[in-house]
Amino acid sequence: MSTVRIAACQVEVDLAAPFGERVAHVTDVVRAQAGSDLVVLPELWPNGGFVFDRFADEAQPLDGSVVAGLAAAAREAKVWLHGGSFVERGEDGRLFNTSVLLDPDGELRAVYRKLHLFGFRGGETTVLSAGDEVVTCETPFGVVGLSTCYDLRFPELYRRLIDAGAVLMLVPAAWPERRITHWQLLARARAVEDQVVVVAVNTVGEQGGVRLGGRSVVVDPWGEVLAEAGDDSAEVLGVEVDLESVAETRERFPVLPDRRL
Repeated sequence: MSTVRIAACQVEVDLAAPFGERVAHVTDVVRAQAGSDLVVLPELWPNGGFVFDRFADEAQPLDGSVVAGLAAAAREAKVWLHGGSFVERGEDGRLFNTSVLLDPDGELRAVYRKLHLFGFRGGETTVLSAGDEVVTCETPFGVVGLSTCYDLRFPELYRRLIDAGAVLMLVPAAWPERRITHWQLLARARAVEDQVVVVAVNTVGEQGGVRLGGRSVVVDPWGEVLAEAGDDSAEVLGVEVDLESVAETRERFPVLPDRRL
């Protein structure tokens, strides 16, 4: 499959709503994307990105209601689904910022626990544990590389992902409005330097007193913005991406073989 129809779902979390209603709302958004090949959600949409005091109470195992709801939505819409991320309670009791990738049968195909925790010794770092694996997944449209939000600031992770064959990078986020220019710059930088397609999906609204910046974006391997969302409302970017552009860009401008490790 050289062409993939992507639905990048920029959502707003209503933290006043019961947890189950939040899950139901977003899984309904996923079901509405039937006809897409790949649906991507933002970071911590069930929990809110900056309400750290609620993480422990709302954490779930991989076999909890969040992943079950996402799996059902993927099956019904017949899509590959990157479920953004949620607060996972691991088998050892530790909490992680965890992403899941599900296939159109609702089967769990990849699990990624965020490597780089944001907070400068506060925030996420006070309640979450960092993951320790670089994660890719083979799909009908090529190898997908997984990362989350703050990871975008660490280019060495994306080098590891392309070395593992990734041609498409998925980046769910809860990125604040006050640093949104960094988000826009870094998404394009990762696409250009690694010659990949980047799908970076952010949140809007306010979480824990922090205003999120939106501006979800899809970038091609040459750094061209194929689609970009606004900064103040929920919306879905529907984009058809030619993944053959990755190989074509790398052949036309073969910078990666010149790396000195």
